[in-house]
Amino acid sequence: MNQLFSPVPLGPYTLNHRIVMAPLTRMRASEGALPNAMMAEYYRQRASQGGLIISEATFVREDGNGYLGAPGIHSAQQAAEWKKITDAVHAKGGRIFLQLWHVGRQSHSDLQPDGGQPVAPSEVAHEGVIFTDKGWGPTSPARALSAADIASLVDAYRLATQRAIDAGFDGVEVHAANGYLLDQFLQDGSNVRGDAYGGSIENRSRLLLEVVEAAAAVIGSSRVGVRLSPSSSFGGMHDSDPEALFVYLAQQLDRLNLAYLHVIEPRVQGSEADPSRSQEPVAARLLRRHFKGLLLAAGGFTAQSAEAILKAGEADMVAFGRDFIANPDLPFRIRGKLALTPYNRDTFYGGTAAGYTDYPYHPAG
Repeated sequence: MNQLFSPVPLGPYTLNHRIVMAPLTRMRASEGALPNAMMAEYYRQRASQGGLIISEATFVREDGNGYLGAPGIHSAQQAAEWKKITDAVHAKGGRIFLQLWHVGRQSHSDLQPDGGQPVAPSEVAHEGVIFTDKGWGPTSPARALSAADIASLVDAYRLATQRAIDAGFDGVEVHAANGYLLDQFLQDGSNVRGDAYGGSIENRSRLLLEVVEAAAAVIGSSRVGVRLSPSSSFGGMHDSDPEALFVYLAQQLDRLNLAYLHVIEPRVQGSEADPSRSQEPVAARLLRRHFKGLLLAAGGFTAQSAEAILKAGEADMVAFGRDFIANPDLPFRIRGKLALTPYNRDTFYGGTAAGYTDYPYHPAG
């Protein structure tokens, strides 16, 4: 695993290896969307010397939540609790970026301030599910954001970036994937606006680029990453020309000198290639031609396939998700070619320490 365990520069930092802990929604936050001691232990366990963790998706303002138990970063108290987590990661020599999130239409009135409607680029019906105190269920109808709403949203990302830095994060990742709000603006299956944020590829990309530039204005572009899921149909997503859209985005993001571009491969659950669509899946192999900075690939990788994509030059780092859930010492196990603990899918979302902080380290460690 020579490539996986070679150092790589990441903005102002140097990582000792290229195995990244993917952002994983686990829904263990306390009331008020507050991070807690159990979360601090979870991240501490998975921190590795000179490795990178990308935090679970964290909503930037109150109307951005779609899952009960997800954490926020829209208050000083939330930032203070996140600081305990970043301190724990840094104490083990790790780096951690905060994933900034707004779910958009993937929400329910029960999770919205004063029981209001979720927000979206357009009022387009879709089949989505969310998690409330009543369990998993369908989303509520969304209202379209006005131009003034959009300006306020960009400011929310800017403020969240500042709170992330106050909380000790090494950088932020802008979540523009998986059918959430920024992705909803990107794709014409969910964005049918007639203003400057709809219609052409350039217009539909405008909000994401404004958000990235707002975050970069706070901390510098070399500490900002972006996540895209070009082939995802999760949340009812589709686009009439995904290759043109995501090539354009890769080219525009390349100009900004980002920390990295995070691309989800189509084989991951929730992001499968839709056989009814004529376009080939768009993933790291294609976007590598248009994005010259660090490219982080995610989606069902094994140690062997991760090494292969690095050797092929199609990615510079690889994110692991489900294997990191069950193996807090995953880089150690991969390097030593040690057996992996299987994960328990039933404990992924919400619950207690079971299936969260009780997975063991390898005895050889």
